[in-house]
Amino acid sequence: MLSAKVKELIAQGKYDENLSYLYVCDFKKTSEYRKRLLLAVENFEKLFGAGRDIRIFSAPGRTEVGGNHTDHQRGRVLAASVNLDVIAVVSVSESNQVQVKSEGYPMDALNAADLDLKKEECNSSLALIRGIISKFTQLGYHIGGFDAYTTSNVLAGSGLSSSAAFEVLIGTIINDLFCGGKESALKIAQIGQYAENVYFGKPCGLMDQAASSVGGFVTIDFKNAEEPKVEQVHFDFAKCGYALCIIDTKGSHSDLTPDYAAVPAEMRKVAAFFGKEVLSEVDEETFYQNIPVLREKTGDRAVLRAIHYFADNARVLKEVAALKDNDFDAFKQQIIESGYSSYMYLQNVFSPSHVQEQGVSLTLALCQKLLGGRGGAYRVHGGGFAGTVQSFVPVGYLNEFVEKMEAMLGEGSCHTLSIRPVGGTKIL
Repeated sequence: MLSAKVKELIAQGKYDENLSYLYVCDFKKTSEYRKRLLLAVENFEKLFGAGRDIRIFSAPGRTEVGGNHTDHQRGRVLAASVNLDVIAVVSVSESNQVQVKSEGYPMDALNAADLDLKKEECNSSLALIRGIISKFTQLGYHIGGFDAYTTSNVLAGSGLSSSAAFEVLIGTIINDLFCGGKESALKIAQIGQYAENVYFGKPCGLMDQAASSVGGFVTIDFKNAEEPKVEQVHFDFAKCGYALCIIDTKGSHSDLTPDYAAVPAEMRKVAAFFGKEVLSEVDEETFYQNIPVLREKTGDRAVLRAIHYFADNARVLKEVAALKDNDFDAFKQQIIESGYSSYMYLQNVFSPSHVQEQGVSLTLALCQKLLGGRGGAYRVHGGGFAGTVQSFVPVGYLNEFVEKMEAMLGEGSCHTLSIRPVGGTKIL
C-alpha cells in the first residue's frame, strides 16, 4: 500500500482494533500508537521518498519470568513478550542495496550479495543485519534490497532485550518480503541467535530471541542445545487483575563482568565434579549426596548456586502449570520463591565487590513493604547484580505503588507493562 494511503487509514483509526490488541490497551490509548506510526511513516518518506509501497513490522521486547540463570546450564526458562517494541516502516528496493536507518543511529547500508563476515563490524547492528541475511541465504532464499526506518521504545539497559527485538524485527521483515512468510517464529529466533553468535560476536542463548519472536508467555527447555523445545503458554494476562512493573534500580552494570561470569563458571565447576558439562546433566539426588566433598572442591557459593539451579529449574514447570490452570495465585507464589532463591542461594542481587551499591536489594525490600500484604509478587529481573526488579502489582493498587516507589527511587524508575500476546509480526 502506498505510504500516503497508509497515513490516511492510520489517521482515520482504521487500525485501532489491531493496535489495541497488539499493545494490550483500550481504544482511548490507541491514539498514542497512531501518532507513533504516522511519525515513523513520515520519517521514512523523508529518508527514502514518498509514494513508496510500504509495510510496517513490529517485534517486542521480552521479560524473563522464571528460571533465573538456568539457561546457560541447558535448563528451563519461562519468558514473555512485552508491549514495548521496535517498529519498522519498510519498502522493497529495485537494487540489492539494504538500507536500515534506526532512530538516533547512523544509517546501516550493505549489499545483500556481500555476506562475508567482517571483523570490523563486530558488535554492530550492521553485523546483525548481514548475519541474518546470510542465514536466510544459506536456507536457500534469494534476498534482495529494501529500505527501512526503525524506531524503538524498548527500554535500553532494562533487561528487556532491545537487541533481540531488533534481530527478530529484521528476520520478520525478510521472511515476509522474500520468503513468503514460510519460516516459523522459532526459526526466525534461531536466525537471530546465529547472527548474534557468529557475526555480532556474542555467545548468547536463544531465550531472548524466542520470547520476542513467538510472543506471549513462552517456555523453553534447552536440554537439547541444537533443538530446544519451545512452547507458547496460553494465558490472558490482561484479565488476571495484575500489572507488570519493571523497576529501574539506577544501578550501573560497569565493572560487573566478573560477577556475571562467576555464576555459570561456578555451576559448571559443580557439574565438572560429576564429569558433566552443565548442571542439567547432573542427577539432583546424587548432587545432594555429595555436598560434603563438593564444599571442599568447589566452595560453598558454588554449591548454593547449584541448589538454586535445581530448584528454579523445577519451578519453571510449576509456573507453566499454574498459568495453564489459570491459577495466578499459584504462579505468584512461584515467582516469590524464585526471588528468595535468587537472593539467598544464587546471590545475584548485589556485587560482593561493591557492597555499598545494593539498589536491587533495596528495591526488593521496598517491594516487600509495599506489596507484602497486598498479594503482589517480585523478584530480581534478568542477570541481576544491578539493573531491574520485576514485580506483579494488583491493578487497583498500581497508581499508588508507582507513586510511592518513584518517591523513593526517582521519577521514571517504575515502568508499567503488560504481556503482549503477539511476537514478531506485520502490523499492516
